[in-house]
Amino acid sequence: MLALPVVLTQLGQIFTQVVDNLMIGHYGGSAPEPLAAVSFGGSVFTILYLASIGVALGMTPLIGELYVQGNRHRSSALLQNGMAFYVLLGVAVSAVQYAFVPVMYRLGQPADVVDMAVPYYNMLVMSVPFVMLFFAFKQFLEGTGNTKVELMVTIAANILNCLLNYVFIFGNLGCTEMGVEGAGLGTLLSRVASAILITGYFIWQKDYRAYLKDFALKHFSLVDVRRLLRMGLPISAQMFLESSAFIGTGIMMGWLSKEAISANQIANTMSTSAFMIVLSIGAATTIRTSHCYGRRDIDELSMAVKASYHLVLAWNTFAAIVFISLCNFIPALFTENTEVIDIASSLFIVMALFQLSDGVQNVSVGVLRGIQDVKIIMPIAFTAYWLLNLPVGYLLAFTLDMGPAGMYVGYIVGLSVAAILMIGRIRRRIRGMRAQAAAR
Repeated sequence: MLALPVVLTQLGQIFTQVVDNLMIGHYGGSAPEPLAAVSFGGSVFTILYLASIGVALGMTPLIGELYVQGNRHRSSALLQNGMAFYVLLGVAVSAVQYAFVPVMYRLGQPADVVDMAVPYYNMLVMSVPFVMLFFAFKQFLEGTGNTKVELMVTIAANILNCLLNYVFIFGNLGCTEMGVEGAGLGTLLSRVASAILITGYFIWQKDYRAYLKDFALKHFSLVDVRRLLRMGLPISAQMFLESSAFIGTGIMMGWLSKEAISANQIANTMSTSAFMIVLSIGAATTIRTSHCYGRRDIDELSMAVKASYHLVLAWNTFAAIVFISLCNFIPALFTENTEVIDIASSLFIVMALFQLSDGVQNVSVGVLRGIQDVKIIMPIAFTAYWLLNLPVGYLLAFTLDMGPAGMYVGYIVGLSVAAILMIGRIRRRIRGMRAQAAAR
């Protein structure tokens, strides 16, 4: 039951993402440029965006441990320092992302695609501080085992996003037609709404308002910020390295053609949709294992890990079957361009093959976060994604002329290596914890 609201939250995000891309795809018709612009602008934005969110994810296991130990004062201090630090981090990241705009024209992408992508990208950049405020509260709530509030906030914000996209992209209800930029504006406003709604919940709800009652400048602590960073930075680095492999692949698609960019966007949309369920299972795993770790209940922790693996393997097997079965049908929902549909269909087949390893490595990251063993995540991610995934993908796509499908084979290699290494690490840690418990 802990995972269900998280799963439903991610389903809400899936729905919005799919609708966004469907709207942009139909707005462009047979022209690949609008979908390619969303793909490129979103890819460049996502690099630092996910790294920022990764820092915020470090709060959950810390709060989870304190929650089961009943330490309300320390939980409150972490929340207050996390709110201030994460929002400031969001402002700094936004500034860096704005400064990166001129570099977007030097990444080998078609100039007209970049021109269309930049206004969309700028809208996303403005949303980062609001996202970080939302995640400060969201990760705190997850640490206490409360996953229902984020579900309600996400549903409300996603409904708003869909409505705003309908208005801004196509110029409905008397508004000016904004196209791709309108999709960015809808996303920005819905993220502002998310931050306002979850903040309002904390102020309105008596039990959680108590965590904010001592909010004052004198309570800001560099010690707490460093603690959040020690937990969050390795998670952030892992997310940066993994996402950079996907984003690097997206940029390399632009070296092939506009059609390849659009096809990659379609495949990525569906792959990310399936991954959102995996992400929710991983988040629930972090909550459950952090509570077990706080109580030092190794048997229950071990059972929680096994249950998470079984659940994610079942889901990803289903996703792989769907991708293979509907490899020709799904791309046709997004675009009328036959070349884009053909390329996307081939990507769906390869994409199905890395579903299991993708699920296992993500749940493994959730376990390692829960038991606060995060330093190992970064070197594993560096090896899997930068030393293997990207080079193998480039070699197959360009040297061996496999094209877009070759780049996706690189994912199979990188994700499989990450899954194997992380499973080995978890097994060693659990054996070590059992040995320590037996020695007491």
